[in-house]
Amino acid sequence: MAVILPLVEAAEQLPARGSLIGLDLGTKTIGVASSDPDRKLAAGVTTIARTKFSADAARVLALAAERKAIGFVLGLPVNMDGSEGPRAQSTRAFARNFAKLTPLPIALWDERLSTAAVERGLIEADMRRNKRKEVIDQHAAAYILQGALDRLARLKE
Repeated sequence: MAVILPLVEAAEQLPARGSLIGLDLGTKTIGVASSDPDRKLAAGVTTIARTKFSADAARVLALAAERKAIGFVLGLPVNMDGSEGPRAQSTRAFARNFAKLTPLPIALWDERLSTAAVERGLIEADMRRNKRKEVIDQHAAAYILQGALDRLARLKE
């Protein structure tokens, strides 16, 4: 069973190299991103339409295996005041259930405003609304993962 830790604590569980999978959990979709093995750059991979937990988890684990991932970064939707509401509780429940299916560590990363920031960027890039809807979750996952990668890099300094 995997450990579920805040990112800074999870850093100690991670090998020096190996890609991470970033997840942006929504109620209808899961945005998936991946990093390079040196953990410098995050890129969107896909958006999974949520069905039931076992199918969603199997899809995420398959993507992680394809990329030889060594861990997961799960965006934790904390409220602006730092408290945790229903979405954060739902994310923690997903993490607990997911941890039973993988030995890979799961790092939780504060994802406040990630989707809003990504949407602003896509609007500025003049992307049409229907196209934005298709890609926003994987872009949000990449945004979350990149923030985590940047924080991990600062820990090494």
